[in-house]
Amino acid sequence: MYAIVRAGGRQEKVSVDDVLNIDRVSEEAGSTVSWEPLLIVDDGKVVSDSSELSGYKVTAEVLGEAKGPKINMIKYKNKTGYKKRLGHRQKYTRVRVTGIAK
Repeated sequence: MYAIVRAGGRQEKVSVDDVLNIDRVSEEAGSTVSWEPLLIVDDGKVVSDSSELSGYKVTAEVLGEAKGPKINMIKYKNKTGYKKRLGHRQKYTRVRVTGIAK
């Protein structure tokens, strides 16, 4: 059994005991978050009707925070002496899916 949920602006395919990184949320480690699924597949049976999906909940436990890979950017203009170096590292929240229930 798995579900498709919208978490942090992206759609994720999740099943029970999956650990995934989502965009940062303000929840503390040890707390729970829940989502309403967009689609559920259970042994070949697909549930996608919004009236049926309103009864389902996907719950997850917050494990902590994580950081993504470092992204380096360089801006350069020829013959002007302009050179700029930038970097970015995205912050994520690590969660473990604990249940998909009706």
